[in-house]
Amino acid sequence: MFLIGTLIVSIYVKMSGVGVRGALLLFFFLVLIFKVFYILFIAIDDLRRFFIYLIRKTKRTETPATIQAETTPVQEETTFKSIPRSEFLMKAGILAGVVPMYLIKHNMSKGCYDYQVEHVTLYLPNLPKKFDGMRIGQISDIHSGSFHSKWQMRAGIELLQRQKTDITFFTGDLVNGQTREVKYYYDVFEKVRAPLGVYSILGNHDYGDYGKWPTPADKIKNHKDMLQAHKDLGWDLLIDEHRRIKVDGEEIGLLGIGNWGEMSRFPKYGRMDLATKNTDDLPVKLLLSHDPSHWRAQVLPQYPQIDVMFSGHTHGMQFGVRIPDFQWSPIEYVYSEWAGLYREAHQQIYVNVGYGFLGYPGRIGILPEITIFTLKAAADPSLKA
Repeated sequence: MFLIGTLIVSIYVKMSGVGVRGALLLFFFLVLIFKVFYILFIAIDDLRRFFIYLIRKTKRTETPATIQAETTPVQEETTFKSIPRSEFLMKAGILAGVVPMYLIKHNMSKGCYDYQVEHVTLYLPNLPKKFDGMRIGQISDIHSGSFHSKWQMRAGIELLQRQKTDITFFTGDLVNGQTREVKYYYDVFEKVRAPLGVYSILGNHDYGDYGKWPTPADKIKNHKDMLQAHKDLGWDLLIDEHRRIKVDGEEIGLLGIGNWGEMSRFPKYGRMDLATKNTDDLPVKLLLSHDPSHWRAQVLPQYPQIDVMFSGHTHGMQFGVRIPDFQWSPIEYVYSEWAGLYREAHQQIYVNVGYGFLGYPGRIGILPEITIFTLKAAADPSLKA
């Protein structure tokens, strides 16, 4: 009942962020893994008992004395203390449950810094020819307050810069709760550069909503400091506005909004009406929006002109399986779009599983991500008959 309660609370109860929710879901599945391995051995013992019962039932012609003689263990001289089968299987079950949990814990922290580069091709039929082949980099959910040293963060940034992108996006959650967390890492993140610029948005953690402030003025100052932090890093912060990205006289639109989450526990700061203003003439519109639930809740039904939305937020729950032809995480029971590329008619969304970590200091199976997109001026060949 306690495990079921944990699962229900993690899905339906309002919490301070996906990190807390992810920690509860992880606890649920770790205990579930232990129970599955343990119960397997108990089931083996029950099956053994069942077969013994059947054998005894078939030996009706034998006398009780004979059965007793056959089932009574022969006492032999030995220096070792014997252990009943049932006790052995129960202890083996406990060991079998502990081993995978130990392996998970042992590799959990290593996964935090095992940065993976994901290469994705985005097919856009209306893409101007000057943008055909453009390379876009994306990182998301840095959560700088969770890190303990610069070298761990720097490795991923150096990997990103080696990709030689034309433009780079950061899709929110620079900190866990307070702007001061990122100041120590300015010299790391100011290295993020691209010829056509670095563009960023705010995530739900960047507003200072998840902490207690001495006065309202302190929270306001924290927010101003956050806006300044993006400037100090050399990033162009988009808050309900757009930019025209120009290459040799041709243009596409880049839109960015404040955090907008479908679930009630996340604020709806973003204004799509402001971000899309005066963009009708742009042949392609790319949207930066932190929370992927925004795509299905508002973008799809109300803004068909958005070609691709770039998001983060879910972290892939920092736990699951992600291989080329299969991915799974408990977070998929909360978010329809939680990792990778999704399409609905002509519109697409990509969800980056994050650069940093939050809630519990580890990643299991869902590793930190740097995404590199290549734009192609063509229809998606996989959709052709």
